[in-house]
Amino acid sequence: MRRIRELSLRARLMLVSAAGLTLGLAAGGILLVAVLGYAQTRSVHSESMDTALGVQRLVDQGSLTNLIPVSPNVQVQVIDAESRVIAVSALADRMVPILYSAELRDLPDGRSVPIPGTRIGYDGEARVVKLTAGPPTAPVRILVARSTDQITQSVHLLRLTLLVIFPLLVALLAAVLWRALDAALSPVDALRSGAEEITGGTREGRLPVPDSRDEIHRLAVTLNDMLHRLDAARARQRAFVADAAHELRSPLTNMRTELEVAQRLPDDTDWPALTDDLLADVQRLSRLVDDLLLLARQDDGTTRAVTSRVERIDLGQLVGETAERYPGVEYRDAGEPLPLSGEPDALARVVANLLDNAVRHRREQVTVSTAADGNQLVIVVTDDGPGIPAADRDRVFQRFTRLDDARARDAGGSGLGLAIVRELVRRHGGTVTLGDAEPGLRVEVRLPAAQDA
Repeated sequence: MRRIRELSLRARLMLVSAAGLTLGLAAGGILLVAVLGYAQTRSVHSESMDTALGVQRLVDQGSLTNLIPVSPNVQVQVIDAESRVIAVSALADRMVPILYSAELRDLPDGRSVPIPGTRIGYDGEARVVKLTAGPPTAPVRILVARSTDQITQSVHLLRLTLLVIFPLLVALLAAVLWRALDAALSPVDALRSGAEEITGGTREGRLPVPDSRDEIHRLAVTLNDMLHRLDAARARQRAFVADAAHELRSPLTNMRTELEVAQRLPDDTDWPALTDDLLADVQRLSRLVDDLLLLARQDDGTTRAVTSRVERIDLGQLVGETAERYPGVEYRDAGEPLPLSGEPDALARVVANLLDNAVRHRREQVTVSTAADGNQLVIVVTDDGPGIPAADRDRVFQRFTRLDDARARDAGGSGLGLAIVRELVRRHGGTVTLGDAEPGLRVEVRLPAAQDA
């Protein structure tokens, strides 16, 4: 069994198919020989019964003669109750019955029994039919014997023929099957070769797709789709690492420069001011690391749904408390409870990120409001800044995207705020869209309201 497992798939399929073919042909050959032998035996029995019925009519009509006229290949005896032969055919024994007394007694009327052919001068085997005739007071028994040697020879010849033909037929079919398997598995070999070339770097990340529309074609298409997704994931990962390194470099460089300068400052330096600058860079670095960690968990599939601390909260109160931390931001309360089931920290971060962006790009005013719209709760943040062109409103939700890189980085933005907003809103089953505020930008977040128990 272990050696069979070590064979190639083509060889194993070949062995299984050849074994099944051999067993099928063998079973068919055995069934053919058995059916042929049974059919010929029934034919001999039927012919013998026809002869016995003919003799029975002669007995019943009282026209039986001592020499019964039958074909030369048949022996007929008519035996009385005392087991004496009273009439025979030309080749039958006139003195000794064809069957012994016990055989005569045990053989039912109208049935046949095989006997050695040498008993009546035949080669091989013979079959004898017994039939009762005459009046009930003086019955006689008719015995009809016919040789079955020809049947035995024909069945033997068929058996020998099958023993010679079947191996040749199995070999021929095995060769045809091998070629068919080779043609069927050649696309698999092509896929394997393509995979080796891709692994070795000598081929682009695509596997050859066969022209057929079978399972292998669908497998190749699926594998190519998988390779495309893997390539895209690797590209996103490389871009993410490169952007993260670039973003981390800026606060680290600032901190290093400030520390190097601090080493050369005199003792009367304003150290609290220096520590404030360092603390600002550390806080910026901490926020960036937290954002990167959240997005990394998103890529790992660990934050696809709301799974942490879920509470029933009032959205209006949460938004109002978050807006209080931003001077100059106007909050417009809905004036009614806005029940929501979700993560308070995550939803507060959504509002904070939106207000950070609005405050960073405003000219004078930022407004945030909450409202109920059917079975949804709505958060709207507007500012009077330059806004975002319609063509860029999908792109700004991508990571590290800035429409004005230099200004955004100087203001402390990392290009992750809206990406995090979209992910957290999705986790709560909501949507976020951008629109015009005339002038400025309008951001609308829709979340499902809590259902009353």
